[in-house]
Amino acid sequence: MSHIAALSVRSAVAAAALAVGALAAVPAAAQTAASASPAAAARMQEPETFIKVITADVFASVKSDPGIQSGDLRKLTQLVDTKIMPYVNFQRMTASAVGRGWRQATPEQRQRLQQEFKTLLLHTYAGAASQIKDQTVEYRPVRARADDTEVVVRTLVRGQGEPIQIDYRLERSGDSWKIYDVNVLGAWLVQTYQSSFAQEVNASGIDGLIAKLVERNKQLAARKAG
Repeated sequence: MSHIAALSVRSAVAAAALAVGALAAVPAAAQTAASASPAAAARMQEPETFIKVITADVFASVKSDPGIQSGDLRKLTQLVDTKIMPYVNFQRMTASAVGRGWRQATPEQRQRLQQEFKTLLLHTYAGAASQIKDQTVEYRPVRARADDTEVVVRTLVRGQGEPIQIDYRLERSGDSWKIYDVNVLGAWLVQTYQSSFAQEVNASGIDGLIAKLVERNKQLAARKAG
């Protein structure tokens, strides 16, 4: 699958964007809350504060672990599973990326799609983790009403080189929020994969898409091992 095989720089950065956020720009109060209990601190927060608290905790973990910075997939998986996935509606993200094919998939196929898609993003994130240094983040005003159930938090990451636009689509989940898409430099993560996934499903069905994802993940793992 050419689109999966040729992952763009935007795709790689978009995968990393779930962990790159508040950085040095996070207010002291948010940093303190995150270090005490990120899960508790994230509840009942404004959308912007929710992103600041979660990403501050992730950023601190990345900076303190040389293994993650060097792309250790095992440590990276643990980081994502414990500090990112609880705040992501990954089923919605995968379903949106797969599109109409998701409705055709069996429960087992859906589980495989989520796992392989997650592994794909982990591989692309592994290279981006080493880029987390001393960036700062500007937060744009959130245009939302108090009763909105879906909002967008817009940020601008500043460091060496050109600023990077990173936006987060959030949905209200009980007394907190969950991320269901990330936008980097104008490209939403879900949309980046929709066309290539749809092409594969049309050509060889859900099992064909799963097989291509498995193949791509093996290639990425072999490249890292080499």
